[in-house]
Amino acid sequence: MAGIDDVARAAGVSTATVSRALSGRGPVSTATRDRVLAAADRLGYVVSAAASSLATGRTRAVGVVVPFLDRWFFSTVLAGISDELVRRGFDITLYSVSSDPDERRRVFDDHLRRRRIDGVITIALELDAEESTSLRGLGVPIVAIAGPNPLLTTLTVDDLAVGRLATTHLLQLGHRRIAHIGADAATGAASTVPGLRRRGFVDSLAEVGVAEAHVEPADFTIEGGSLAATRLLRDGEAPTALFAASDEMAIGAILAARELGLRVPEDVSVIGVDGHELGRWFGLTTVDQFARGQGERAAAAVLSELDGAEPALGRGTLPFELVDRGSTAPPR
Repeated sequence: MAGIDDVARAAGVSTATVSRALSGRGPVSTATRDRVLAAADRLGYVVSAAASSLATGRTRAVGVVVPFLDRWFFSTVLAGISDELVRRGFDITLYSVSSDPDERRRVFDDHLRRRRIDGVITIALELDAEESTSLRGLGVPIVAIAGPNPLLTTLTVDDLAVGRLATTHLLQLGHRRIAHIGADAATGAASTVPGLRRRGFVDSLAEVGVAEAHVEPADFTIEGGSLAATRLLRDGEAPTALFAASDEMAIGAILAARELGLRVPEDVSVIGVDGHELGRWFGLTTVDQFARGQGERAAAAVLSELDGAEPALGRGTLPFELVDRGSTAPPR
């Protein structure tokens, strides 16, 4: 098995230069780094995690805390995080938490402290003061995606603006009987991602004089969206347009409309949020929030802090844009 000395001899450089080139830390010219990487690849050299940890004090692992593993948004953000970390030679240590207080306490007060990690990324988690304090007590860079927290570096889409953009698109097409499929006020607090999208919907309708803002609750799955849309479209005063707070629910709404013999968009318009790859196959108009890019940005922010950058406490905004694929049209 090749060692660092073998790589140094093959590349014609010192072992210190090999270490800098492979770690990405320290001054090394592009030509020298390429030569070292080529030699390491040719010899099959793999950096010893244990030796690297002893030498640098780092484990080259970043902990990622998520509330769900089986939903498209979270898995896509994770893929973006992985892309960026793997490029820099870091591993992911994954922690899944639910709303159960005991389970959350074990993760934040025990698991994260027991496993040595160089940084933490949380995805769409509402953290209370105790959990935020526990994370900051780790003494490592922490970046939150969504769930704005003034104590942490937070990257987030302006979900209030997302809700307004989707609703305004339908209003400009001439729709006035619009229903929202998402979180109702009882289950989605106003500061959460679903709550902000709902508020953008309600506010946009109020601005054009539409007093009734119908919100149909669903669980952010295709099945949940289908059930919610079925309830809405069977109503005597069925809406002419549906704004779903996620693409998965919007796809469910399209499937429900088809089962009821309705055409999209001729009989009912449907718009979602996310940029789900399945949206292209359903011709779904959506507000793309570039989920994979969110993961890449968060991982890059953690690595930047590890390289010495100051933490950017507070909120940093992420891009989004309307993508019209034809599932919305003026009402008949």
